[in-house]
Amino acid sequence: MTVEPVVGVVRTGSGPDVVLVHGGAGPTATWAGLESLRPRWTLMSVYRRGFPPSPRPPGGGQDFEVDADDLAAVIGDTRPHVVAHSYGTLGVLVAAARSPASVRSLTIIEPPLYHLAEDDPRVRALRRLGDTVLTEGPATDPAQLREFLALAGSPESLSAGAMAAVRRAHGARLPSEARPRLELIRAHGTPVLVASGGHSPALEQVCDALADALAAQRVRAPGAGHFVAAAPGFAERLERFLLSV
Repeated sequence: MTVEPVVGVVRTGSGPDVVLVHGGAGPTATWAGLESLRPRWTLMSVYRRGFPPSPRPPGGGQDFEVDADDLAAVIGDTRPHVVAHSYGTLGVLVAAARSPASVRSLTIIEPPLYHLAEDDPRVRALRRLGDTVLTEGPATDPAQLREFLALAGSPESLSAGAMAAVRRAHGARLPSEARPRLELIRAHGTPVLVASGGHSPALEQVCDALADALAAQRVRAPGAGHFVAAAPGFAERLERFLLSV
């Protein structure tokens, strides 16, 4: 039985389906740079709960397990390629581990899977910073907020838009609680590309560890910080991966 998605999905382009799952920023900011793919691919931009027109998350806080349920309904039996960014990668990996055959490929961009490289002090520091901002929200020490927002790609630090994003993320289920069954994805042989922007040594360590865990292809695309999709050459590299599957 087909389950209708609860979350909003906007389709653009023509060709095989590519589901795009954003993180803490909305789809427009996250996927700027992929416009060149539209003549050959149908880009399905998912609006995670809390991002209109999708409803608010149950209880008000973002939750990657709820995301996984929502994404399973979006994917259905169409077996699309899936591209995910930041917090959005957690729900994608949980959903893919539940049903590895449901996706044609995965592209995972800068996931907050800190436990994969927890021996690195830079990764531990990043986890603490992220957990603090999600737990304390706008009440976070301003210096810590600026550090986190700069890493997350906010160009104007404590701007009104950035603070709105902080309020939306406040109370989210912490990424440090995520333990997707990566071994199930690898055992199925799902093709995976892991991408990063070369701007954070801690995130580079996490991405390297994830690529090892999933026997994935690995790409670094500097030039756009955390918003890797906008980096020079990334869209072309992504398309080569999609075509290789």
